[in-house]
Amino acid sequence: MKVNAISEHFAAEVSGIDLREPVDGATRAELNRLWGRYAVLVFRDQPLTPPQYGQAVQIFGELMQQNSTKYTLPDHPLIGFNSTNDLPRKADGSLRVRGENYHTDHSNWPAPPKATSLVAVQLPSSGGDTQFVDVRAAYDDLSDELKARIARLRSRHVHESSRSPRMMAKLSAEQQAKSMLQPLVIRHPESGRLALYLNTARMEGIEALAPDEGFDLINALYDHATQAKYEYRHSWRLGDMVIWDNRSVMHQANADYDPAEQRFMYRAMLKGTPLVAAFS
Repeated sequence: MKVNAISEHFAAEVSGIDLREPVDGATRAELNRLWGRYAVLVFRDQPLTPPQYGQAVQIFGELMQQNSTKYTLPDHPLIGFNSTNDLPRKADGSLRVRGENYHTDHSNWPAPPKATSLVAVQLPSSGGDTQFVDVRAAYDDLSDELKARIARLRSRHVHESSRSPRMMAKLSAEQQAKSMLQPLVIRHPESGRLALYLNTARMEGIEALAPDEGFDLINALYDHATQAKYEYRHSWRLGDMVIWDNRSVMHQANADYDPAEQRFMYRAMLKGTPLVAAFS
């Protein structure tokens, strides 16, 4: 097994392993160590079937139910999919894809998923990259004054913020009612590293701040965290499996490919635990 770091702050490509086969305990431990260090792991040339994919992802934790069963495989309900045809086209005929702005998954849940993963099954001839930003490094670079200001602040995460930059999928009334006060700064339960916790599509202001002041602070932190210096942009190849830590990075999809072409990915998430506030 070989490991090559991809960017300055995070992300690594792992080669020399076939995820279609079970791994032993030592390999499992090493992969989890690498994931803890790099937050995003890329495995090339992994032509996984849904059962093989489920087995591979569980190297890192326990599979969890997708937010919407509409986007799951009928024979494998814990394996979801992202498809070109998931959402209706915009008025001008251009694509609308799920996850078009930087976010972390299911942030309005009491215990958001610790990890999300995708496998490339069908790809357009160009475009459709996935971008990641390291919110640990982004937090580290904040001024001491700003760190002190946001240390104990919390934001209510809802299904769809009143100022969401994108349209969220329509779910059941029960699912859409889920909301959770989450800290702006979290502590990773394994590494102890601090990170910003942001999701502009779900954050409904900041507790104890006036609405405009809260949203202005959210947007300023988002603009800071999404600078190019914190980014890794993944250009997909068929058979790629990528898994990332939702407590360490944000991600976004791109609708920059030909709407006549198909992009189809398997998707899985792993159960997490309630977020740990960096400061009590």
